[in-house]
Parts: sequence; C-alpha cells; structure tokens
Amino acid sequence: MHFPRRRFLHLAAGAAALPASSRITQAQAYPSRLVRLIVGLAAGGGQDIVARLIGQWLSERLGRQFIIENRPGASGNLALEAVAGAPPDGYTLALLGVNNAINANLYNKPGFEFLRDIAPVAGIMRVPLVMVVNPSFPATTVPQFIAYAKANPGKINMGSGGVGTSIHVSGELFKMMTQVDMLHVPYRGSAPALTDLMGGQVQVLFDNMPSSLEYIKAGKLRPLAVTTATRSDALPGIPTVAETVPGYEASAWFGLGAPKGTSTEIVDKLNAAVNAGLADPKLKARLVDLGGSMLAGTPADFGKVIAEETEKWAKVVKFSGARPD
Repeated sequence: MHFPRRRFLHLAAGAAALPASSRITQAQAYPSRLVRLIVGLAAGGGQDIVARLIGQWLSERLGRQFIIENRPGASGNLALEAVAGAPPDGYTLALLGVNNAINANLYNKPGFEFLRDIAPVAGIMRVPLVMVVNPSFPATTVPQFIAYAKANPGKINMGSGGVGTSIHVSGELFKMMTQVDMLHVPYRGSAPALTDLMGGQVQVLFDNMPSSLEYIKAGKLRPLAVTTATRSDALPGIPTVAETVPGYEASAWFGLGAPKGTSTEIVDKLNAAVNAGLADPKLKARLVDLGGSMLAGTPADFGKVIAEETEKWAKVVKFSGARPD
C-alpha cells in the first residue's frame, strides 16, 4: 500500500506520540491500586517510623493505600534488591536511607547497583543521630565516655542496626577519630539494638533520632551528644560530638526511590505529593518532632544528595575495614 508522503509523516508522528500519551494517561490514573512501600530495616526503627508517616500521607493524598512492608536483612539490601527487580510501574517503592549509600561501598555483589537501578523520587528529611547510653553507664559526657573507653579497651559493646547502617558507620567514624576500641554488635534494625541497650547487653548506640527520642524523653536512655555539626532543636541542651571531637559529622536522611525506568510522569506525581506533605503543617510538625529538617526538592535534587552521600561514606567504609555480616 502506498501512502502520500504527507499522510505517512502524519501517521508516523501519531505513532510516536502514542507512548508518551499512554504514559501521561497512566500517570493521571496512578495509583489505581495498592502501593507497596518497602523498608529494609526492622519495624520500630527510624526508617520504619518515617515510612509509616509518609505512607499515611500518600494514602490520603492520592486516594489509594500505601502499605509498609518491612524486609530487614543485609542492612537494607534485601529490600532494595526486591524494589530494583520490581516492574517500574510505581506500585513498588523503597524507603531510602543513608544505609543504602553506605552499602553501595560495602557490598561487592548485592544483586543490583544502587545508583544505576534505583530512581530517586523525593527527599523526605535529614536527621541527626544521637549517641545514647544506658542511664547506668558511668559517663554523662562525651569526654567522660572517651576516657572510660580508653581505660577499658574492648570492653564496651557498641550496638548497631546492622553492618553498613548509618548507626554502625557513625560509630565507626567515632572510633576512627577518637582511637577508642569498642566491640561492634550488629542487630537486624535499631529497634532490637535499643531493646538490648536498655537491657544492658550493649553499652552505646549511635541511633537515628526518630527511634530513640521517646526513650530519651522517658528517661530510659541518656543522650551524650548529637552527631550533626550543629545542635538539634529536638534536644537543644545536648552538645554535638564535634564539640569534643572536632570535624565529626554524621546524619541520617530518608527519601523515596523507585525501580529504574519508572515513568517521569509517575515520579513527578509522587514527588509533588511528598513535597506537599513536607509543607503540610501537621505532617511537618510530626517530622520536626522527630528531629528532622525537611528535604523538599525535585527528584534531581534528591539524586544529588544520594550521590554525594555515597561518595562521602566510601572513605569511612574503606578506612574502617567494615565487612558485610
């Protein structure tokens, strides 16, 4: 069959427009069913708390249920592998954290490549970690802790949420900069580590503030310092580690990721919904109460955070000699 040139060009243009039109239609209808938000650490930890807050907001904002699915293991790699291998349709998302950036330098063959296989969707917030001890521990300040640790080398158990988590590597950074000898005891998430800290099985934890704040306020944990360069409004009377250890800085961050190849339209719709949540007075107040500062921005802005953090922690992982479980 022969088409006049003008007719052929018209048909070709229409065919080329179909995929874009289809993506826009899908994005307009998204979400049309349940969405899974997968968290790589145990329930009750900082990532889980943030995931449940943002999941509830997205459910209300977008009209479909966003359920939280915890898949702890390999410091979050099991969850991220599941998301990386999921269809890129917006119905399987990841709650991302600094542990993912750390793991990119820690695991040689995790089954996916973080920067390549996960698309940044939206930043949520950045929070300090807090250096906490059991109230019975014989130190009430960072200088006292360092002095005790040096007088008792290898006798302090440092808990963490798993090898490669921000909790672990922030502690390793402290060890590296203070030259103290502590035994690392990894758990499957910060919640069980907190339980054992309160029970006396471990003596110190560099925990994400969202999961430890309620125990601090209840007097069940003693905060010695926050890990950011400046003091936190959530714990205004608590000094920074850097006030004793110049140059020390560590923080946790949270955001959403999707499988590579997820349409720009769906990513942008999710990004707009998250940013609306970060501007909502009620949700913002809850995140601030957890010690957070908002990470609103574009997917590209969040992608820049991920790339910078991955580069930063590569140096600490190499220096510490940390290895996967």
